[in-house]
Amino acid sequence: MRTLPEFPESPIEPENVPPTDQASNDRSNSGRQPILLLVIIDGILVNLAFMLAWFIRYELQIGREVAQQDYLPLGSYAGIQLTFAVLMLVTFWLKGLYRTRRRLSWAEEFTIFATGSLISVAILVVGVFYFRPFGYSRLTFIYAFVLCFVFLTVSRIVVSLIRDHRRRRGLGLRRVLLVGGGSLGRAIIQNIVAQPELGYHIVGFVDDIPREKIGRIPYLGSAEQTPTLVDSHEVAEVIIALPSASHNQVTGLLMAVERQNVTLRIVPDFYDLSVNQLDIESINGIPLVRMREARFPGHMFVLKRVLDIVGASILLILAAPLMLIIAIAIRIDSSGPMIVRQRRVGRQGKPFDFYKFRSMIVDAEERLPELMAHNETEGPLFKIKDDPRVTRVGRAIRRFSLDEVPQFYNVLRGDMSLVGPRPALPREVERYQDWHLRRLSVPPGITGLWQVSGRSDLPFDEMALLDIWYVENWSLGLEITIILRTIPAVLFGYGAY
Repeated sequence: MRTLPEFPESPIEPENVPPTDQASNDRSNSGRQPILLLVIIDGILVNLAFMLAWFIRYELQIGREVAQQDYLPLGSYAGIQLTFAVLMLVTFWLKGLYRTRRRLSWAEEFTIFATGSLISVAILVVGVFYFRPFGYSRLTFIYAFVLCFVFLTVSRIVVSLIRDHRRRRGLGLRRVLLVGGGSLGRAIIQNIVAQPELGYHIVGFVDDIPREKIGRIPYLGSAEQTPTLVDSHEVAEVIIALPSASHNQVTGLLMAVERQNVTLRIVPDFYDLSVNQLDIESINGIPLVRMREARFPGHMFVLKRVLDIVGASILLILAAPLMLIIAIAIRIDSSGPMIVRQRRVGRQGKPFDFYKFRSMIVDAEERLPELMAHNETEGPLFKIKDDPRVTRVGRAIRRFSLDEVPQFYNVLRGDMSLVGPRPALPREVERYQDWHLRRLSVPPGITGLWQVSGRSDLPFDEMALLDIWYVENWSLGLEITIILRTIPAVLFGYGAY
């Protein structure tokens, strides 16, 4: 077995995007938010919010009763309502909501909605009550402020969910050509594959050093072919991820494609540091780079371990009757043990005994050499959809991952985690490239990004990229998200065989 290097402490500090022909062919507009449509929607919602505020105040009379002589019809507020809507949209534009070239986070959008609504209401209240101090209800403006924030926030959540769903299906993606297939290029691929909601579709990568494809991302040729490939693949964006030693080449590429109506981005080479270990801020446009500690903090490790123990204990208790049924079905279907024990490689290359329900015939390992020519995946893994070694019961329990239920015992022992990289066989680790070893720096998991992003349908390199992204971006929220996404992946049997 390959000798593994010394592993650092677990660096968990702190759907994938499939190559599809459904990606947008409009390279100049693909992936951009329909800004005009958003402005129209926001304008409609602001007006609806103001009308509802009037209804709450004058018809429902929430707050205090409106005297008959103080009642004002909605038409009396028409000019104020229009002014309010214009103020809101202008304020949002000034704060960058419609001008930014990058996708704002929900927190950034919510902040703009809150401050923009507050500023607009404040300006309107000062103006209205300066010219007509006793004519209008102050509560109407307060209700309008609250309702605007709620309406706009809900609309953005809905828009974001629809957009992310489309992007996960390969629709409306921004076509990208990557220049550089080294560590920087692989880091970019890793982040894009792990976050399909970003809306990128990498058509391929170029590099002056001939390379094999990375996952499903094909190698398209040398860097000097970039201008030609931009046109032939209808590329909307070029990301240059070359080492600092290639400064002259980067300059040449910038000059070559600057007139091709594409967006150019350059990944800075910080001496091969992981881009996930860097926090970049700016002071008046001056970028400041801060190194983020790439170790698993003690309290985070404890939190993850507590989640593992509690979750595995509950699931083992709930699954006990099902495990009995599966065990009986295996015994009736074929001869051999009901549960098999395999040697797997765990955290920091440490081997451990891995338990699962037997889904193959007893001499499955002995028959492996004769099937190697039929392997349907690349890299260290061996996978074929119609494996003749799989039993009838084995095929059923594999489809819904029921063969993996005994691994909850491995979680209780500390060999595995609920979420983590796929547990590797020793023969697979022997074929790892150096960068693959990064996935062994944390305990393997029953589920992970690899499972909720395609499972057996993924090439090994792509699976490794997802595992490494998980390692470098671990958080409790990510852990829970993967667990929740595992449920439909298991129920519908995505990529399982």
